Amino acid sequence: MKVPMLDLTQQYKTLKPQIQEAIEDVMSNGRFILGQDVKKLEEDVAKYSNVGHGIGVANGSDAIHIALTACGVGPGDEVIVPSFTFFATAGAVARAGATPVFVDCDEKTFNIDPLKIKEAITEKTKAIVPVHLYGQMADMDSITEIAKEHNLAVIEDAAQAIGSKYKGKSVGELGTAATYSFFPTKNLGAYGDGGMVVTNNEELAEKMRVIRVHGSKPKYYHHVLGYNSRLDELQAAILNVKFPHLDEWSNMRRENAQNYTELLNEKLPNEVVTPFIADYSHHIFHQYTIRVQKRDELQAFLKDNGVASMIYYPQPLHMQPVFKELGYKEGDLPVTEKAAKEALSLPMFPELKLEQQKYVVDKIAEFYSKN
Repeated sequence: MKVPMLDLTQQYKTLKPQIQEAIEDVMSNGRFILGQDVKKLEEDVAKYSNVGHGIGVANGSDAIHIALTACGVGPGDEVIVPSFTFFATAGAVARAGATPVFVDCDEKTFNIDPLKIKEAITEKTKAIVPVHLYGQMADMDSITEIAKEHNLAVIEDAAQAIGSKYKGKSVGELGTAATYSFFPTKNLGAYGDGGMVVTNNEELAEKMRVIRVHGSKPKYYHHVLGYNSRLDELQAAILNVKFPHLDEWSNMRRENAQNYTELLNEKLPNEVVTPFIADYSHHIFHQYTIRVQKRDELQAFLKDNGVASMIYYPQPLHMQPVFKELGYKEGDLPVTEKAAKEALSLPMFPELKLEQQKYVVDKIAEFYSKN
């Protein structure tokens, strides 16, 4: 049996007529930049997030960068970020001219540890960027309490977490702003790049709208140094077709996650640590990530048996060569470094079949029976 990490073709087949019609509509009306489809998606995603404003941008990385810039983050500032995450989180901080300050993660959720945030704050700290990793929100009560005490912006990196909730609150409701990615592999994925910032702050939203169009308002009159970062109209049209199905797909992911957990706990209670779901969390399982020993050997065995898997993330950000000058060394963030050696993400997408999941678990069990 072949089990892919992700199969985007099944989703497309079910929506093909609507998607083709949406693309044709854009081509026919000739409005390709910041047209009616971008506006509709911005309004719908903002409403879905229970906030007042959505600002469509070119990708999730730009979303973080633009949100930080709108909050006044720049050279001389420090921004606290997790090390156990995708590069874009810290890359956006560096592109804004600020210094990323890496802190350790919580061993159970993989999300940023609020206790470590407190220890990292200095007089230069301007913002915190918690990442809602794998589809589960970070401990936002603790994070926002720290932010208020020190007058810091909180930019939620929700690239993997659209639809996730914290004590019933949506992404974007608790922070200064939140950022989404519409990269094709995301729970709500375009057929190319795309991103969005959502916020309840009207002044901040207006700043971001100006920044995404070269800092001009009105056109050709530039008051700030902005960027060319606009959500593409064709991608917005595609996303508008897919968006009404998001909750259904998320529920299918949650069901698949429950299947995995039950199967793994039954067959491998001592070899595999299944994902921890915090009691405050509505987890939407962008990834289903386990912790295991002999991780790399297991991954190779699964590949040989037709099962795809992914390691998110094999080298923590504080150990990346590009950040060498910041002076971090091995051992500085032990929980993160341990997670980087043990975390393995299994195939996860809404259309994943139970028989495929059983095959995956059977192969994991076969590996550990021999090792």
